[in-house]
Amino acid sequence: MQRIALLSDTHNYLDPKIFKYFEACDQIWHAGDIGTIAIADELAKIKPLVAVYGNIDGSDVRRVHPLNQRFMCEEVDVFMTHIGGYPNRYSLEALAEIKRKAPKLFICGHSHILKVMFDQTYKLLHINPGAAGVHGFHKVKTMVRFTIDADKIKDLEVIELGPRA
Repeated sequence: MQRIALLSDTHNYLDPKIFKYFEACDQIWHAGDIGTIAIADELAKIKPLVAVYGNIDGSDVRRVHPLNQRFMCEEVDVFMTHIGGYPNRYSLEALAEIKRKAPKLFICGHSHILKVMFDQTYKLLHINPGAAGVHGFHKVKTMVRFTIDADKIKDLEVIELGPRA
């Protein structure tokens, strides 16, 4: 069983309130727009980090974290990218990967809009944790926590970190 803290779009800012939510987790996943490698390094010191780079990330982040991550967590096939869209509106790149072999869990960021949706067409769970940073148009900083237990994704929590400004 793995407890996951999922965030995206930190844009080089880690809210001091965020750290308490990592305590009960086994891993931190970041769906891009980290900001700088210093932010990724800080997260990786807390828990094992799985991350992808986003469109604002520079070469320091891109050297360490790939554009896409496809991996198994327990018995769940996970595909994570930054710009992925959502069911019925996937990016062309994400749709190609989903059509090649649909994951059980598809994660992306970029939109700063928190969404958790089940895609009936491809039989996958889509999660966008919203934005945990202070840059962007979102009003509330958000992240998500959930558990992967064998082939089950469960105990999903939406965490509001407070107003963006």
